[in-house]
Amino acid sequence: MKYDCLIQKSNTVFKRLTGVKRATFKLMCKILKAEQQIKHLKGGKPSRTSIEEKLLMALEYWREYRTYAHIGASFNYSESQSYRIIKWTEDILVKSGRFNLPGKQKLHRLDKDAVILIDATESPIERPKKKSEKLLLRKEEKTYIKNPGCCFERNSRSNLPSFWKR
Repeated sequence: MKYDCLIQKSNTVFKRLTGVKRATFKLMCKILKAEQQIKHLKGGKPSRTSIEEKLLMALEYWREYRTYAHIGASFNYSESQSYRIIKWTEDILVKSGRFNLPGKQKLHRLDKDAVILIDATESPIERPKKKSEKLLLRKEEKTYIKNPGCCFERNSRSNLPSFWKR
């Protein structure tokens, strides 16, 4: 959904579709705009997409778990370009320090009644290291004879195939 259509929705519909309140969305846009201005101080080609569209792409990725290919198709980008946009947005918002979880010490100081939800569904898969993988998948090697003529008796030419006989 494009930002032009989304801005006309009510606050409750906006929150249901994006996952954040309108005020939080505006704060995120403000942080991203400031970072983009710093990025383009020395010049450069202006972006084809507005900051709101970039943020909306990232929110759709987080909220709906859509693939980069689907998000890119919705916003007329390639899969790799949508990945770069979403990654840039994530990095800037995390770097700002306003949208990440509190540290370990703050979590320990919270009340016992406090609830913190953490989404850990996209954790990396643990795989064996290369050395152990080779050991697990190792097959028995066949013996390879570089010079097959050495296996036959030298005096007896009858054992040799016809194309080796002279």
